[in-house]
Amino acid sequence: MSQNQPMGSDGSSSPSTGKRYSASEGSSNPVPAQPSASAVAPRIRRRNRMITSCLECRRRKLKCDKTHPCTNCTKFARDCVFLAPALDSASQLKLTEIKEKMGSLERVLEQDVARNNARRELRKGDFEGAQHGGTYDDFEFAPEPEDEKELEPSPLAVLDAAYDEDADDDLMDLGVQMGKLRLTDRLGGFFRPKMSEELTVSLTDARNDRRPSAEKALTPDPTQSIPSMPAYFVAPGPTYIAPTSSFFFATGSHGNSLIDFLPSKYAADRLIQQYWYAVHPIARTVHRPSFQRRYDIFWNEVALGIEPVGSLQALVFAAMFAGVVSMPEGTILDDFGVAKKDLQENFQQGTETALIRANLLRTTKTETMQAFVIYMISLCRDQISRAHSALVGMGIRLAECMALHRDGTGYGLKPIEIHVRRLVWYQLCYLDIRTCEAQGPRPGIRQEEFDTRFPLNVNDSDLDQDITPTKSAERWTDMTFSLIRMECNEMMRTLWFDRPKLEKKQISLTAVLGKIENFRKMTEEKYLPWMDDSIPIQQCARAVLNILLRRMHIMILHRYHNSVAVRIPDRLRQIILTSGTELLESAILLETHRPLAPWAWYSGAIQQYQVAFLLLGEVWAYPMRKESDRIWRCLDFVFEPPADLTRDQKARLILTEIRDRLGVYSQARKLRAPTGMLQRIGMSPPRRAGDDGSAMSPVDVGPGADAVVQIGVERVPTPIMGVRFRTDDGPDPAPPESRVESQAPRLTSGTSAPPTMSNRMTPDMNMTDELMNDIDWNEWDKLFPPDVNNGELNMPSFS
Repeated sequence: MSQNQPMGSDGSSSPSTGKRYSASEGSSNPVPAQPSASAVAPRIRRRNRMITSCLECRRRKLKCDKTHPCTNCTKFARDCVFLAPALDSASQLKLTEIKEKMGSLERVLEQDVARNNARRELRKGDFEGAQHGGTYDDFEFAPEPEDEKELEPSPLAVLDAAYDEDADDDLMDLGVQMGKLRLTDRLGGFFRPKMSEELTVSLTDARNDRRPSAEKALTPDPTQSIPSMPAYFVAPGPTYIAPTSSFFFATGSHGNSLIDFLPSKYAADRLIQQYWYAVHPIARTVHRPSFQRRYDIFWNEVALGIEPVGSLQALVFAAMFAGVVSMPEGTILDDFGVAKKDLQENFQQGTETALIRANLLRTTKTETMQAFVIYMISLCRDQISRAHSALVGMGIRLAECMALHRDGTGYGLKPIEIHVRRLVWYQLCYLDIRTCEAQGPRPGIRQEEFDTRFPLNVNDSDLDQDITPTKSAERWTDMTFSLIRMECNEMMRTLWFDRPKLEKKQISLTAVLGKIENFRKMTEEKYLPWMDDSIPIQQCARAVLNILLRRMHIMILHRYHNSVAVRIPDRLRQIILTSGTELLESAILLETHRPLAPWAWYSGAIQQYQVAFLLLGEVWAYPMRKESDRIWRCLDFVFEPPADLTRDQKARLILTEIRDRLGVYSQARKLRAPTGMLQRIGMSPPRRAGDDGSAMSPVDVGPGADAVVQIGVERVPTPIMGVRFRTDDGPDPAPPESRVESQAPRLTSGTSAPPTMSNRMTPDMNMTDELMNDIDWNEWDKLFPPDVNNGELNMPSFS
């Protein structure tokens, strides 16, 4: 036998051992070498010698004479037991065959594991280590700390929704509008069927009430029933664009001709120019030089009276439609002399007609998929219905049928084709996450099911050269903005699938927060040095990057913000406050900073102000927070309350309005809560002695977070001294100056709960200093330095 062949413990060869070494240690390339036709792996030989000694002699290591009973067993009066007789030749052959198949399966399994790991690394390309095999992923394999074993996320938010049969399907499933915030029955991806009742309990809790007696007397009893409220707040907002069902149910060619929707060449050029300026830099789906050539072909054929192919029609109309959507109303009136709504409807219908003509449902053309993705990007922004989600799911299945989830390098495609396929796939990945968090229940794309790599960080013109780049550039390029969004989106996909693992105790909260923090550091170290705030598009990219990174903290922590089991540690609460405040400030900058106005149309796709709901509950219960001034400047901008009210009055007014509107919406939608959720109603976490104030933290009004709930309480609008929110469609005001509250917060903790809260858990005094059992603080201090994240939440005068 050759000395180079490793030996097993029984003397047989073990090629699998050599395979593991060559894959993991013998080469710097993680991709295992594929065996050539001449180098076939040797068959694994197994020991087949039969055992003929009796069991007692084998156990005592005595020589057995193989008689029955044997001499040794007879001498010592033992039971002499032999194994079954030797197998016949046919059975022996079958046993050998089974053992060889086992060895073959072991080899195949090792190859598959190595191949999958290699695919993950290749797919991430320049982002190597940030999603798989990177430093932050090592936290998953750390032992679970003792103080995590009792961690329990909110039972009042679940992934899957249920409705009664008599629900009103004529009602739009967009939720209710409150200022710039739109709330549905699903926040942060979690189903919240009892949010209105949660707010009722919080508003009627005396511990949250700091109003003087005179003001209380002017406020109606919030448990009295009143007639239903007007439903203007459930109507779609001005940015909502509803898709049609024509993709699924249209017949023939939709009965329309291209000429019915086609503008003049001058008007089309203006819309394409708008597409390059406002859409292409932030949501890249095409290779610009290639598209420009196809666009010229389109108009040459139109001039000759030839109808362009369906896929090219669809792509051109989709780009013009996106240009209209991104253009301000005033600009459209000046340039085209028509209202934006009319122009938008024309190009939407033209795009849908072109997609039908291109046979979208059975297409094999990347160009048609490009058109569909551009169309969906224009639709899926701040207001998303289940119709949008269904269309995105259809698009994902079509893309997989075209193998867009497999990297084009495996098919020998040209660099531009590879680049375009990657763009289309990762825009679908974004649409998957966006529609999932809006309508649920979970992403349709899993990371282990595709190996398409991120697009190269290069300029469009670089791919049009004779020698095309094979590596990403270490500088700002045309692709950088979109690449930032793609990488952050894939990190969010990882967190989406980590959240169920947290509930099942398959991963620790420390591990997940470690992933987020290391991802943040790696991403900022990579991209921030390339950005120059004097260049508007790069300043916009910095704001978007900050929003996406801060959202990741909220995405994981909001369900623990008001845990019903144990109190959230102050250092974790500080992360929520800091990240939430920075997120809102960056979001407001994106909408209000004039140099960023060209890309503000897409801000609703980046964030939806749901974190404002979370922070509102925090600063209402604890007005002494250090970030309260910054938070209230943001809240005034988002909710637009009357400026002459104190902060406490503003908060109560906003929460009351939200409760009432959600109550009307929930009643029409007939939301059904799981029985397990109903059993947790009224529970509250333990509090520390001398906590921040007399008020308990109210219902956690963040997306997907938990709360104290009371079922069966009638809702009533409780205006403060007759003040209501304005409902006109006037221009949005600038963030008003924050107003210092005239009434000092009550800091005593002796106020008793009202009778409706009698079912609260009474915390044992020995538990008042118990932290939420979910943090490995040794690892935490490595991620968040104690001198920065010190858990000091309040202003010095209140600490």
